[in-house]
Amino acid sequence: MPASGVATRTLSIALGLGAVGLALALTWQGMSHWKPPKLAAISDAGVLEPDLDAGLVLAPSDLDASEAPRPMRDGGPGFTMLDGRVPPPLPEGAPRSVRFGVVLVAYAGAEDAPRSARNKHDALELAQKLAAQAKTDFHAAVRRGDEGSSDDVGTMTRGVIEPAPEFVLFSLPAGGVSDPVDTPRGYWIVKRIE
Repeated sequence: MPASGVATRTLSIALGLGAVGLALALTWQGMSHWKPPKLAAISDAGVLEPDLDAGLVLAPSDLDASEAPRPMRDGGPGFTMLDGRVPPPLPEGAPRSVRFGVVLVAYAGAEDAPRSARNKHDALELAQKLAAQAKTDFHAAVRRGDEGSSDDVGTMTRGVIEPAPEFVLFSLPAGGVSDPVDTPRGYWIVKRIE
């Protein structure tokens, strides 16, 4: 093979490997499945690491340079608000990262839910009661929540969790407590710490 052919082939292989590396990097940035704190890895800096076993599909429109890529899904928990609406864009000036606590109410069929988990209807009723309590005593609601509930989960950046819980969490003022939001892991009630 002539020297120019070897150089072209080497360049093609290098470009191909570069594309694979780029695809892996984009996939890493777009991981969307966060597990409760006892199941997620928390870095030394207190930042939640995404679940590396989660699979995603990225679309070109998801590759906005201003944010990490977003997962594409056909709906389901975490992709719409409880009333069925698609979450609006985050408000102007929304923080890039927040520290928060979460009350988890798991239900049958949610990720990592125990076999004995309550049905979704009963879980929503409990989540609504815990949300009311959390607005006056978040710690008490955490104690009544399921395993994975925590007063302080750590810091999370935008683009890690599904659109509905992300909108709720990043729209809260510091110290604010949300109503229940459906996620793949169950209902969340979140408190933004900072």
